[in-house]
Amino acid sequence: MKKHSVLKTILVAGMLAMTGCSVKSTTSSTTTSTKAESLTVQFVPTNNDGSMEAKVKPFEEYLSKKLDCDVTVTLATDYSTIVEAMASGQVDIGIMPPAAYVQARSQGAAKAILSSSLGDYDENEQPVPDSAVSSFKGEVVVKADSDLKDLADLKGKTIATLSANSASGYIYPVAEMKDLGIDPTKDCTLITVNDIPSEFTAVLNGQADAAFVFEGARYVFKDKFADNDLFKDLKVLYLTKGDIPNDAIAVLPSMSDALQQKVKEAFLDMPNDEEGKEAMAMWNHTAYTDADEAAYDTIESYIEKAAE
Repeated sequence: MKKHSVLKTILVAGMLAMTGCSVKSTTSSTTTSTKAESLTVQFVPTNNDGSMEAKVKPFEEYLSKKLDCDVTVTLATDYSTIVEAMASGQVDIGIMPPAAYVQARSQGAAKAILSSSLGDYDENEQPVPDSAVSSFKGEVVVKADSDLKDLADLKGKTIATLSANSASGYIYPVAEMKDLGIDPTKDCTLITVNDIPSEFTAVLNGQADAAFVFEGARYVFKDKFADNDLFKDLKVLYLTKGDIPNDAIAVLPSMSDALQQKVKEAFLDMPNDEEGKEAMAMWNHTAYTDADEAAYDTIESYIEKAAE
């Protein structure tokens, strides 16, 4: 080998070693160029009281260190904006609610590299220690003294919901009501709110008869209500029959295999240090596992049913 060829090989290897966040490839096995870049991460906040904003900067610093490049973390205003951001290429990595991921996937805008694990809840909606589950249920809550007995009783009632892109906050309960011959968009009054605490508030103050949330929501948000005991003031009317797969950690499909692997490793390592655990707590994630695309396929049929 000529001397200049050996030198060129050494220089290229050195560049790849120093640009862990910037590897680009045009095929799955061959790296053809390198380019310095930053990454943008986006997630949907679980509530809109401003508390999530304070956690963004530490998360940015954590991922920047793990990925060895500049990382910007942004908050999606709702479930649809994260889909739009991925579709337009404005976001490289999305921590995506399941229905939002499926919609982005259908547009060829997102590829799941991991799925999150969540802690399980017992029959009293208390967390089960050291548990990890890959899916959850949608939940319908009503006032504890409500005379509503089952899902069919919601006909003619006022219901607080999340965005029509939320699996547990809209899609699953709406689809299962339609299976009973009740169309909530016609037979009920739906009030769309920004987050689950607002849904609970609507039920507690009588603005709504029921709310569509996720299983375990009363436990997750119990500390947000100083004047109410969510376990005494609210009860579970219904759990969806369908299981909802957990959040996806998704990347742009155009991201190089090398960078996808580096992102994957960063998330898999989160449970192993305190900073990582603090970041995961923003979404109640307990761990990450390889994504199972088939698990997300079930959401598509629910989306179609809810949209009929």
